[in-house]
Parts: sequence; structure tokens; C-alpha cells
Amino acid sequence: QVQVVESGGGLVQAGGSLRLSCSASGSFFSIKAMGWYRQAPGKQRELVAGITEGVITNYADSVKGRFTIPRDNAKNTMYLQMNNLRPEDTAVYYCNTLITARTKWGPYEKDYWGQGTQVTVSS
Repeated sequence: QVQVVESGGGLVQAGGSLRLSCSASGSFFSIKAMGWYRQAPGKQRELVAGITEGVITNYADSVKGRFTIPRDNAKNTMYLQMNNLRPEDTAVYYCNTLITARTKWGPYEKDYWGQGTQVTVSS
């Protein structure tokens, strides 16, 4: 089993900063990709930022220059550093982790979602 846990959400004024954390634990061989998604009320879940194979990063246009995804590979943890927050960044933020595992039948990949953390930016 694999657990993905987010933390760090809260209420902040526009222009402020927040840092979210996402940690993966449990039984797996490696982490292939990790990503932050968000879902605002009445909207579809969207990708905010992600990293693949530990080196390839991508960001939504709306957050480029404001958000970054530092990580601690030794702790299987990825962060979402959010600066210059705007009211439109208000959403529930979710972490998704794609792991690889090995079984006697061969390797497989599976993704896991965290429970989400609320970020609210007031104007």
C-alpha cells in the first residue's frame, strides 16, 4: 500500500505565500512522477505543476514565475512553493504520485491521490 499525504494549506492574503508538502510512503520501488493539481468550486481539476523522472518539470501558464516545486528525494517529498498568490488560486490542492513497483509477475505503475488541502486567497 502507498499513502500520499498533503499538508500546508490555509488562508492567505493576495500577494502572500504558502508552501504545500506532499509525502509518499509505503511499499514501492520508485517514484516516477509527482504532480500538484487543484480544483476550484464548479471547475474541473487542473494540473498546476509536476515533475517526471526527477528532472522534467512543467507548470501551468497561470502559475509560471510564481510557483515552484522543490523536492527532497531522500524523503519522497515534493513541495509547492506558491508566491504572489492571487484570489483565483483559491482551490483544493491535490498531490498525485505515480509509483513503480515490482512483483513476481513483473513491474507495474500505479498512481495515488492525496486527500487534498484547501488554499484560500483573500483579496
